[in-house]
Amino acid sequence: MTTADDTRSRILAAARELFAERGYSNTSLADIAAAVGLTKTAVAYHFHPKDRLASELLAPAADDMLTLLGTEFGDRGAFLGALVSFVVRHRAVIRLVMEDINGADDAPPGSPGEAIRTFRDEIFVRLVGPDPDAESRLRGWAVLGALQWGVVQTMDLPPEQVEKVLTRAVQAI
Repeated sequence: MTTADDTRSRILAAARELFAERGYSNTSLADIAAAVGLTKTAVAYHFHPKDRLASELLAPAADDMLTLLGTEFGDRGAFLGALVSFVVRHRAVIRLVMEDINGADDAPPGSPGEAIRTFRDEIFVRLVGPDPDAESRLRGWAVLGALQWGVVQTMDLPPEQVEKVLTRAVQAI
């Protein structure tokens, strides 16, 4: 790994941690620079504008989401288990998406918001089917809400604990 790659990795790791702790909008390039011992200019050299950091942090989660959605599961329980593992594994990104990238429903074509909306809608259909009744719709949104808020509000807890409890919770919904 070259020095530039190492610097980029350190910046991404610091950004992931700070975004998870403070949120995207409450974290500046100067904050990230201070966390890695660089100047703001050095961070901006690698990631300007700040949205490039968010995009690079979102990419692995998007790839994992495509894999999840491309997998055939034997039953709803297996899909829920895989979905819980996904949200726990990417909970820092889930926080970034939930708290700081607003307006997914109104996002323009080609934007990160459109991708988020597309993933959300596909997960919803996988949970409830293409033409759900009112009760199924409510259950589907309850599962998504439990997963989103469950991971965002428990960033301080060990991932194994969060996954175990969330799996039981969404199976019960």
